Order: sequence, then C-alpha cells, then structure tokens
Amino acid sequence: MPSLASERLDAGIEVLRLDRPAVRNALDTAMLQELLEALARLAADPDLRVLVFSTTSTRALSAGADVTEALTPEQGVARMELFSRFYRALEAFPVATVAVCVGNCVGAGAELVAGVDLRAGGDNLELAWVGARHGVPVGPARLTPLVGLSRAKELVLTGRVLGMEEAAALGLLHRTAPAEQAEAAALALAEQVARRPPEGVRGLKALFRELEGSAGRVARENERLEDFQRNGGGLPQGPAAPPSAAGG
Repeated sequence: MPSLASERLDAGIEVLRLDRPAVRNALDTAMLQELLEALARLAADPDLRVLVFSTTSTRALSAGADVTEALTPEQGVARMELFSRFYRALEAFPVATVAVCVGNCVGAGAELVAGVDLRAGGDNLELAWVGARHGVPVGPARLTPLVGLSRAKELVLTGRVLGMEEAAALGLLHRTAPAEQAEAAALALAEQVARRPPEGVRGLKALFRELEGSAGRVARENERLEDFQRNGGGLPQGPAAPPSAAGG
C-alpha cells in the first residue's frame, strides 16, 4: 500500500502527504523509496513552483526512522543509504520547499523540517533532534545554519523537545497556527512564493546553495551516517528479516 499521497494544486504547488498514521509517519524503506521517486519526478517538472511536505494526520509530520522495521544488517545499511539519498535530494531540490510541522517531528522528521526552505508549525508541535540518544552523527549539517552554532549544539546534544512557540522564537517557523490549520498556513506561504517569477526563485535557490555550501555539509554528514550504520552502532531496528525477505 502506498505510504505517500500526492496532490497538485493551482499555481504549480505540489503537496506530498506522508501517510503512515498508525506509526506517526515513521520512515521505513518503502516510504523512503516513494519519497525519492517523487522527488526525482518533481525535480524534473518544469511547471512545479513550490513543493509542500505535509501529513494525513496532525499527530505527526514524521516520528523519524522506523526502528521497528525488520532488517538484516545489510538491509540496515541499504536503508541508511536511502536516507542519505533523501537528504541529498532534499538539499538539491530546485524549487522552494515548505514543511507542515505538526505533532511529532523527531529524528529524521526533524531533519526533514530543517532541510526545507520554509516552515509552518502547529500548536501541537514536538520537534527534537534525538540522534545523540543513539550516537547517530546527524543534525549539524542542516540545523546549524538555521539557528547558529551554539544553539544547534544545545539542541542536538541534549535532544530536548521544542514546542511551537520556542521554535518560532528561534526563527525555525515562518508561520504558526492551530495544528488543524497548519497545512493551510503552509499553503498560504507557498502561494506567496508561487506568485514570484519561477526562474527567479529557482535561481535564488541555487544561489543560496552556492553561498551557504549546503551541498558539501550534507555530503559530509551523509558519509558519517553511512559509516555509522556499517561500522558503528547503527540505528536501532526490529528483528532481522527472514531469509526470504532478505532476498535469499
């Protein structure tokens, strides 16, 4: 069953809604593959002006990696490589991106929040970079440019939870609303961007990437993530998949 719903709105706005509500949109292998396929398709769409990441349930944008997914060690590495590809595709995406930040935005969900250009938050937001709890080398690449080195260190190293008001005060949120209205707030933000000349917006995104060196930061963190999964502790995961599920 697909775990991602896509909708094209007027003015060239695409909405991708994560749709695994039973597990608060935890990212498993299948969902990561769907996200990568969607990003590749949309990146090649000349009519696209803004991409909005949302959810079918205000309980969560994403609770992070699905640590209950049954994986062999090899499949765990393959999934981490998918995470790396997703972070790279998000950083390189050619048009403006917006996230609907509601409920749990934790771990990889927080990375999605930090990886987009603009964010609208709901009043039930629980935003946390929790990689340090498992020794995962993730967080600095995307968060530091948004809040500064000192604050990024505090948030990444402690893994504490931010609510809507504090996230807005730190500049992480550009719009706030009750949780049920957060998507509407994000779409209003997207519509503002969509009214600008599309080639100008694409050019500005490319300029931001160049001046901030974001591609290099993401690439370096991805290297550390993949090495952590291959040779370090690795992300927690469910029982190993049986031989048939592992392809042999």
